Amino acid sequence: MASPKNLYYEKRAEFLVKSLRSRHFDAVYCATKEEALQKALAWIPQGATVGWGGAKSAAEIGLLDAVRKGDYVAIDRDTAPTKADFDANTRKAITADVFISGANALALTGEMVNIDGLGNRVAAVIYGAKEVLIIAGMNKVCDTLEDALRRARTVAAPMNEQRFLGDTPCAKTGICADCKSEGCICNHIVITRHGRPTGRIKFVLVGEELGM
Repeated sequence: MASPKNLYYEKRAEFLVKSLRSRHFDAVYCATKEEALQKALAWIPQGATVGWGGAKSAAEIGLLDAVRKGDYVAIDRDTAPTKADFDANTRKAITADVFISGANALALTGEMVNIDGLGNRVAAVIYGAKEVLIIAGMNKVCDTLEDALRRARTVAAPMNEQRFLGDTPCAKTGICADCKSEGCICNHIVITRHGRPTGRIKFVLVGEELGM
């Protein structure tokens, strides 16, 4: 029998999938990481160039490793031997056939919120890549767009900064200070509210807690 949390995620996901599809995104819900991995791979054509930014949720379901090992051309900045190679792969990934990303927050009304430091991730989502594949755990889902913006600013960004531990207030305190630090990672705050062309952006919603 499904747990109360599983039932909660499933019912919210049913509502969210309808909201996303009404906005011309494609979307599916998968109860487990294993199901999500298979669905995500089914959406990536064989031989495609595939890039990503800091796609922690995708890594957690095993998608990045599957792309590296599969019949794809992986634009893999994570294994780049030098900073110059890392930077070059970051730029190449923006115009990949498929760009894999996460979401900092999703609203039940169907909008996605992402915060970016350099802008490479949101650039790929907005226009660069031919197709975009979003992997998002149901822990990222908020009731309203305002709640999603708040989550992105006060939860996702400070949590992500704990990975980098830069010289920012939230790196030190875990609390957003709406800072203007040189190393701020909240430089680009993007709301994606509609898909154009239809189906270019695809969502795999996962009934587990993923990412930050």
